[in-house]
Amino acid sequence: MPLEMNREVFITCAVTGSGSTQDRSPHVPRSPKEIAESAIAAAKAGAAIVHCHVRDPETGAPSRRLDLYREVTERIRDAEVDVVLNLTAGMGGDMVFGDTENPLPLKEAGTDMVGATERMAHVAECLPEICTLDCGTMNFAEADYVMTNTPGMLRAMGQMMTDLGVKPEIEAFDTGHLWFAKELVKEGVLEPKALVQLCMGVPWGAPDDLNTFMAMVNNVPSDWTFSAFALGRNQMAYAAQSVLAGGNVRVGLEDNLWLGKGVLAENWQLVERANTIVSNMGARVIGPQEVREKLGLTKRAPAGG
Repeated sequence: MPLEMNREVFITCAVTGSGSTQDRSPHVPRSPKEIAESAIAAAKAGAAIVHCHVRDPETGAPSRRLDLYREVTERIRDAEVDVVLNLTAGMGGDMVFGDTENPLPLKEAGTDMVGATERMAHVAECLPEICTLDCGTMNFAEADYVMTNTPGMLRAMGQMMTDLGVKPEIEAFDTGHLWFAKELVKEGVLEPKALVQLCMGVPWGAPDDLNTFMAMVNNVPSDWTFSAFALGRNQMAYAAQSVLAGGNVRVGLEDNLWLGKGVLAENWQLVERANTIVSNMGARVIGPQEVREKLGLTKRAPAGG
């Protein structure tokens, strides 16, 4: 796609994620109330979109419980500040193998493999405006953990998103994920003018160097909308790089816990800093209603709500 700075930028805040960060910072929200309050504060700081996972309120471990998603959704929608809701659909594809000589059976601890309908149950119930579609299988940093998203599973989940009228945010952790996402559009599983999140620096996906980032950007079709993030200390650098390359910005505690050396961040502070960076570059940070118009989103009540 042609490289031209984006002058109208939206910021996504990834509020809590599903990584084992809950005991590394007191600011990582656990309960639905904490997650919603952190999302609302991020919206007040300039985030047009909030990307939400849920966690077990007691342990902080990642969860797929429908009641937790419902509570987060209702609290955010009832808030006095408007924001576009983006729920993960990445849970339920976790495989943890045994040791290198005995990979099977899978380890019960950490393995969470369910079917497409169950992975999409909270999306069908809560009807967010956006939900994520991790467009490939990938080794992660952990020795025996694999994030599993087969072509068949992705076709099934993608079709469910399209049928529900929820816009997929394609999460691309490497160039092959973009390749398959374009195939899904070609097959009609996903609608044209897709939304994609370029996920940089996640071991062992695309490294967060500039050459790899530009290879990812150059593989995004010109009529798609993209955003990008990098983990840890490179989070704000990629806020600037994404805007320069024509994209949008994602920050948040899912990807980075730190505001500066030795200073733990809150979500609203990361959004505020990204907002300042984007504004100082001469771009305008747009709000949720403009994002809806740009992406063709429809704000709806939950099923049965």
